[in-house]
Amino acid sequence: MTEPTVRPLTPDDWPAVRAIYQEGMETGHATFQAEPPSWDGFDADKLPGQRLVAVDGDAILGWAAAAPTSGRDVYRGVAEHSVYVAAGERGRGIGRLLLGALIDSSEAAGIWTLQSGIFPENVNSLALHADFGFIIVGRRERLGLMTYGPLAGQWRDQILVERRSGRI
Repeated sequence: MTEPTVRPLTPDDWPAVRAIYQEGMETGHATFQAEPPSWDGFDADKLPGQRLVAVDGDAILGWAAAAPTSGRDVYRGVAEHSVYVAAGERGRGIGRLLLGALIDSSEAAGIWTLQSGIFPENVNSLALHADFGFIIVGRRERLGLMTYGPLAGQWRDQILVERRSGRI
């Protein structure tokens, strides 16, 4: 294996990105969504310059992307982000590589705040975000009802984290 790198996510990456998305969902601690969106849905939702994949050769190891939190101009610099790592690649620093690159690309695009809702059980994600200076804004209790998996029917909390740019 070579050293993983990060590059922009392309439509050709979608099958691998979708599979990694699905693996994250199967943990029950990644998202309220029951299944990954279509490429068209993903493409419409995510900011074009903030879609990244970590690769080792031709293998896609993980992805990160950000979406605007609002269409209102006053919030143009605030984005909600996701980071997903392939199950077999977890623990290799891929999430760290992706989150660092996403922060850099977001700041270059004028995004001054990145935020994410993380399930409290996802302690690895919470620790990763803390390492990059994200702070816990609060706990959003019983924010959503799980509709799939072993936690279906349960109301779930999320920890809202955010990072304000020191450059913008």
